[in-house]
Amino acid sequence: MNEPHLHPAELPPPRQPESPYTIAMVCLGNICRSPMAQVVLTEKVRRAGLGSAVEIRSCGTGDWHVGEPMDHRAAAALSAHGYDPSLHRAAHFDASWLDASDAVLAMDRANLRDIRAAAANPSQLDRVRLFRNFDPEAAADAEVPDPWYGGPDGFEEVLAMVERTTDALVEQLQRRC
Repeated sequence: MNEPHLHPAELPPPRQPESPYTIAMVCLGNICRSPMAQVVLTEKVRRAGLGSAVEIRSCGTGDWHVGEPMDHRAAAALSAHGYDPSLHRAAHFDASWLDASDAVLAMDRANLRDIRAAAANPSQLDRVRLFRNFDPEAAADAEVPDPWYGGPDGFEEVLAMVERTTDALVEQLQRRC
């Protein structure tokens, strides 16, 4: 059984202190969870006045959706809550993302395993975390469930997790940037 977090995880230190802090969100196909997190965090970072200090991007460990827009149900959930999902196009994760990112946040443990397997050296793994490790209400090692096979309620549930977790990330980024 998972234990609740007493304190959410801390973001890794920046690779290059004078450069924007770069966060990569990773899920399976990059059309639901990680792009939802990217869109929400990008907007919240902008609202916090950190737009030039933080860069957020997303990708998938699978490559079958590369270049495609976000799943229409994910986009609808975001739009209904005032976010703009229109610019997203799916990208594929490769090991270069580990060197180019200050933090790599996986949506679930399978994504985490795939990211770790791509690492060329152990030092790259110091920046890899589960996304919900930053969720103040989540159990330790909680995952963002994949809403792909469900209905609109699953996308709303994911969005609620994403909003809560990105709020915690923004708090940390405000202290850092």
